[in-house]
Amino acid sequence: MKISCQSLSQRVFTKVQLTDVFDPKRHLQNLDRAKRIASASDDFLMKLAVEDMLERLSAINRTFDNAIALFGRTEGLANAMRTSPQINNILRVEEAVHAGTADHIVVGDNMKLEPNSTDLVFAPFGLHWANDLPGVLIQLHQAIKPDGLLMAILPGPDTLHELRDALLTAESDVTGGAAMRVDPFTDIRDAGELLQRAGYALPVIDRDNLTVRYNTPIDLISDLRKMGANGQLSASSPPLNREIIGRLLSAYAERYSDDDERLRATFSLISMSGWVPHESQQKPLKPGSAKSRMADALKVDEIKLKP
Repeated sequence: MKISCQSLSQRVFTKVQLTDVFDPKRHLQNLDRAKRIASASDDFLMKLAVEDMLERLSAINRTFDNAIALFGRTEGLANAMRTSPQINNILRVEEAVHAGTADHIVVGDNMKLEPNSTDLVFAPFGLHWANDLPGVLIQLHQAIKPDGLLMAILPGPDTLHELRDALLTAESDVTGGAAMRVDPFTDIRDAGELLQRAGYALPVIDRDNLTVRYNTPIDLISDLRKMGANGQLSASSPPLNREIIGRLLSAYAERYSDDDERLRATFSLISMSGWVPHESQQKPLKPGSAKSRMADALKVDEIKLKP
């Protein structure tokens, strides 16, 4: 699939910022509104992410007795996981706003999951709004049995770069300055470091970009509302007035429209997977322990470099 902002490493590894990036109250309010206004078709991004995760899972030659569908918001995530012959039992874990619709409720960044209780965790997007993301990854590590697997997707750095740019341009042109209005997103290198710091083995990280087209930026913002994915930063910003919104619409159309006048919006998806360590897993060889030469394998002459 296919401007300057705070990086994930700044967001999650700086102690002062652990509770300052996202506002938990606004987060739950957004999820509650999304639950009331969204239809099944509005969760297209989640569906694409889960399809990608299931495809990756199919390449692993094993089954998982107990799995967790983490922060799917609706039954869609768990239902999709039930289509996999590799997964036997599924527990839905949701935030408090979805109480009554899940098997287990989680409040805030405290997962409260039983240690060694699951073999597999599917977490598409929901981890993005954790203020203490390293802590949540550690809690999941503790909940997953040895040789169990975590699969997650986080929005990457190119996500909504068109909207960021248009917002920055509009607010700067009208007021002479600009506030941070779009979430900080994950860098692919940070994602790998997060898994390693949390103790996961054999981490695999990659990124894919998805381009979605809209008639107007307002349609994009409407979709973000239906996903519960708008306006969750703790830092307060002055509201956008009509002049700024008008300039936003024109700047977006000027820079990111196709020949048919429809507008592009990029969603960058970072896929993360890591295993809880187990003695049966493959280990990297020690440096200098190789018994065959690369030159022999490639059938070329070896050229030694001068020290």
